[in-house]
Amino acid sequence: METLDPLKNPTLVAAPFFVLTLLIELAAFKYLETDEPMRGYEKKDAGTSLLMGVGSLVSSAVFKIVTLVLFVAMSVYLAPWHVPTDTWWSWALLIVGLDLAFYLQHRFVHRVRIGWAAHQAHHSSEYFNFSTALRQKWNPWAEAIFWAPFPLLGFEPWALYVAFSFNLIFQFFQHTERIGTMWRPIELVFNTPSHHRVHHGSDPEYLDKNYAGILIVWDRMFGTFQAELHRPTYGLTVPVDTYNVLKLQYGPFVALFRDVRAARRWRDKIGYVVMPPGWHPGEKRVEAEQPRAGVEQSA
Repeated sequence: METLDPLKNPTLVAAPFFVLTLLIELAAFKYLETDEPMRGYEKKDAGTSLLMGVGSLVSSAVFKIVTLVLFVAMSVYLAPWHVPTDTWWSWALLIVGLDLAFYLQHRFVHRVRIGWAAHQAHHSSEYFNFSTALRQKWNPWAEAIFWAPFPLLGFEPWALYVAFSFNLIFQFFQHTERIGTMWRPIELVFNTPSHHRVHHGSDPEYLDKNYAGILIVWDRMFGTFQAELHRPTYGLTVPVDTYNVLKLQYGPFVALFRDVRAARRWRDKIGYVVMPPGWHPGEKRVEAEQPRAGVEQSA
């Protein structure tokens, strides 16, 4: 299957470089002095992130197989035309289009509780380093919703996974404290470690900001950009205080189920699912957008 072929899956090819980069960062924290207040690595935290990364390989493989079948059917029977895969412009268009789709999907999973229940595991670490990049969710269902337009527009389904692999590879290198702000034109256009540190911050001014994958221009365009004012406090607004990967991945789903079951009205049951994390019956959406309490909060 093409999506599982290492030659057509850049993420698999890049995996050894991820490990090498992680080791280099570890050595930098150990041997290079700095005046910046950096947290570095913690053994249990990094181990949990690596375990979650291994688990995501399995969930991602299942996701690719299931969605490939669906996307191929959409491409064959519904697409009015097919975009060639042997031109530079088609790949450029797909990579930029998927980056916008990632921004929208990323914003969705932060602002809709059922999406946050899946995504919050990635934000659960109180450290920010290359191992944090591997702390991935095991429930990537939301991506299929935002990818669905592409096979309908004629892009080859297998090309989606190849293009998105480049997006993931780029994002891996944003998870570090060892790089400060970069050359201003780069900071203006691209996502950078400085921008992504903000995204992982639990400070009120940093909540739900900088959703970008590759291009920070989406945040600038849609009003979700926040410059790094100070080194963030990483993690969730209320720490989960556990290294149990099952609790990290599925605990918020259990909490969501309990709230839905306890709600008396159907509108409240639906509200718990589709409103932002921290919402409760009787609150307006604008109120729910303020800093939230509870382990299901976004950071």
